[in-house]
Amino acid sequence: MAEIEGQVDDGFGAVADAFRANFDERDELGAAFALYVDGDKKVDLWGGTANAQTGTPWTEDTLQLVFSTTKGIAATAIAMLVQSGTLRYDDPVSKHWPEFAAAGKDDITVEQVMSHQAGLIAVDAPIDFDQIMAVTPVIESLQEQAPMWEPGTAHGYHAITYGWLAGEIVARVDGRRIGQFVQDEIAGPLGIDLWIGLPESEEERVSRLETTPLPTDDPALLEHLGKLYARGANGYRALALDGRLSTAKGNHFNTRAVHATEMPGANGITTARSLAKFYAATAGTVDGVRLLDTDTMNAARTQRVSGDDLTLLTASRFGAGFWLHNEGAPMIQDGSYGHPGAGGSLGFANPELGIGYGYVMNRMGNNLTADPRCLALNDAVQASL
Repeated sequence: MAEIEGQVDDGFGAVADAFRANFDERDELGAAFALYVDGDKKVDLWGGTANAQTGTPWTEDTLQLVFSTTKGIAATAIAMLVQSGTLRYDDPVSKHWPEFAAAGKDDITVEQVMSHQAGLIAVDAPIDFDQIMAVTPVIESLQEQAPMWEPGTAHGYHAITYGWLAGEIVARVDGRRIGQFVQDEIAGPLGIDLWIGLPESEEERVSRLETTPLPTDDPALLEHLGKLYARGANGYRALALDGRLSTAKGNHFNTRAVHATEMPGANGITTARSLAKFYAATAGTVDGVRLLDTDTMNAARTQRVSGDDLTLLTASRFGAGFWLHNEGAPMIQDGSYGHPGAGGSLGFANPELGIGYGYVMNRMGNNLTADPRCLALNDAVQASL
């Protein structure tokens, strides 16, 4: 039986029960969960195994790569630049990044990039893994290539490229790379463990990701995944960069190279405690820090697109970089904004409920969103509130 440690305030016992049940009933390996309510930490739990190969236990300080949950951090960096007045969502990207105007992209706006409407879901140039890790070849390819569809007419999840596009906008507007911006403007002021580009000094704290075999008793899921990851399909192109990034055996996301690079759409490394505090500070004041004022927060969570997603082959709903509450990615109720990550991680805020929520794990589920472990935690949080 997994050992569970941490803090649970009175009234939130149902959350601790759900967290425990994830280990007992839902094949959890190692995980952590945290919840802030009205600026105060109410739940901070961790448990299980950080490395199944060595048996290393998950501790209070274990770090986790959270895949697309990183996108909410990138969205907040962009929102902070909007708040400062140095950027507008309706700016053409080429206003700040002139080279981006090539191949008919001169009118693509920051809003369209942040809401997955730009038609740049993959990297067309034949660059290899090492070049992807170097980032600059990716940026050069994205600024040179043409969109896959007319920007603004449809949306398709930019699973990995979203982060590089947002990151380059941050760099062009602010002068700092997004990893440094996050340290200076978000992680540092909040005193949290959060990196896009992990220092080598922190590497030994990172939990090892484990994949889960595909379920043979769920034909609908198998059919959907088959279509999604078919070679040449938008999902394969976007989620795996045409096979150049993999979460299968030999998982690239367990490597030092991926941890060290800046991949702001997919390689954020953090803790549940830090993720929950971060989201709480986008919607309110935590320990004297507030990242987004009310107007900026509301602009960032305003729906920009919804409905059929050309990449995911299901419905999705986005604000300015944030995934919004919907059936595919439940975040308790409308008004919530945040982002799920591949395998199950989730971070979000709901200002009306006053919550900042963070869940991280190392056993990757096969569902794209709506992980059963998160659903159980969501229900417990709602019942406790």
